[in-house]
Amino acid sequence: MALEWQYEISFRENGEEIVCGCDEAGRGPLAGPVVAAAVILPEGLVIEGLDDSKKLSDKKREALYKTIRESCVDCAVGYASVYEIEKHNILNASMLAMNRAVEKLRIKPELVLADGNIVRGFKVRAVPVIKGDSLCPSIAAASILAKVTRDRLLDELEVLYGGYGFGKHKGYATKAHRQALLELGISPVHRPSFLKKLLGTGDENK
Repeated sequence: MALEWQYEISFRENGEEIVCGCDEAGRGPLAGPVVAAAVILPEGLVIEGLDDSKKLSDKKREALYKTIRESCVDCAVGYASVYEIEKHNILNASMLAMNRAVEKLRIKPELVLADGNIVRGFKVRAVPVIKGDSLCPSIAAASILAKVTRDRLLDELEVLYGGYGFGKHKGYATKAHRQALLELGISPVHRPSFLKKLLGTGDENK
């Protein structure tokens, strides 16, 4: 069943014609940046299989990533680094990544629809949509771009920091990842504040 356009259309009918969806990937992992994407889709566009990225297989996400990039009006990706996650906390870093994604759009939106229940720092009007990645096509598209971009980045970190299995678990707290941390200590791309319980400290294993 295709995602409905009622959220985007309702705002466009009120005069906010350029609406972008925004979502992030990577709030929960123990390592790597948080990545956000902003997407403006042509109104009414139906992309078969479009859904919350977490509900899709890797293969399906990759295929949809290509379709979204080819069919969107505009899209952009923003990042918040591990340093920024540690400095600002993960919620604020997620907002920072979302803001950066929106700011990088060539076509400036009049409204941002962001997944979740909090919006913060946007230079244009922003509205939070709870479970928006399952409700709004533009947010679902953003969730896919963010997830695929982040997964590819973790594949690159696998090459730089072998032994942790980043290419498989993408930084999430799997059993294999936790075991690798206990054996190897933390790498420069791990989030110390996320590891205090596992390792007993946030810094001495750095």
